[in-house]
Amino acid sequence: MRTTSWLTRTRLLGAAFALAAVATVRAVAGPPWIAIEYPVNPYDAATRDAFLTVRTYHHGTELGLPVSGRAEGIASGTRRTIALRFDSTSHTGVVALKKQWPSDGAWLLVIEAAQGPDDKVTALVELARDGTVHQVRVPTRRSGQWMLPQKVSGPDVEAALREMAARAN
Repeated sequence: MRTTSWLTRTRLLGAAFALAAVATVRAVAGPPWIAIEYPVNPYDAATRDAFLTVRTYHHGTELGLPVSGRAEGIASGTRRTIALRFDSTSHTGVVALKKQWPSDGAWLLVIEAAQGPDDKVTALVELARDGTVHQVRVPTRRSGQWMLPQKVSGPDVEAALREMAARAN
């Protein structure tokens, strides 16, 4: 009987660990999300000099995901790409972006947050001629009941930038 009791306890313990593992996987499953805040709060010392802030999420929870980006522009007829640097803040899941691109021309900020190599979300931030944020888009696609981040390709960025430049002229 002791063997059966030990075996039963071992099986129950194994089943409990398996359920806990499945619950953990489900807790981190799903795509990341990104939100752009503009204008930034001038009363917050952590973001005072920033042009905008980027918040990263997993579902409804702010999460400090890696953020990268670039400014894509056409200035004086010349196509330019500028890698962006983001500053950490004292807020979980929030990074600050200071202006790093020229004031002239048409500029599109391409900002990505990645939860893994194939698990990214992209915000396209269109800048107006006066340097303010004109529009923020996070391309998505529907999958069943969910809206999922859509992969943004180089041609997508080029098309958006050319459209912006044409509108500006």
